[in-house]
Amino acid sequence: MPDQTYYDRLRQDTAFLTSNGRLSEQLVDKIILQLNRVYPQILTNKEAEKFRNPKASLHSRLSNLIAHLKKKGDKPCQEFYRALQINAEQLYNNLPSRRILKTSDSTGINPEKEKFILNDRGPTFFIACFSLAAGFAFFVYCFNSEKPLCKKAHLVPHLNMQKRKEKTLDIQIYGLKTEV
Repeated sequence: MPDQTYYDRLRQDTAFLTSNGRLSEQLVDKIILQLNRVYPQILTNKEAEKFRNPKASLHSRLSNLIAHLKKKGDKPCQEFYRALQINAEQLYNNLPSRRILKTSDSTGINPEKEKFILNDRGPTFFIACFSLAAGFAFFVYCFNSEKPLCKKAHLVPHLNMQKRKEKTLDIQIYGLKTEV
């Protein structure tokens, strides 16, 4: 169900989120404060105070908050998920609605396994492929141009030998028979 609304996802995740021990008091307060500060049209100051009331149990406060967000529509539910992702990413990734979204991929590839499929060859394979490609490019460059680089490279040692011979001749002219 990739086209599932945030309202539907929150309805599906409510039991998971409100079960004991999933969300701590501090985490619920962070989410409430984020919704209140960033989106005061979603959660006013008065509503935020009501949902942060320490006299009420955490379960009832969270249940009331989720019910309030559902009444307001899809956008507040989306912002709740964004706040949950920012403040508790691991919990967000383990939500039942997220697991369904992950496994309902149309390609049929599990995203968790795909990471290993793409990276199983290692750096040696990469270096070998890169070297092969670079060698092929050098070969094409040397033998398909009008003035091949490789022929110029052969001239360099030849020029060095000529300079040595000239120096040797200069030394012989002055009567010295030693080579440089």
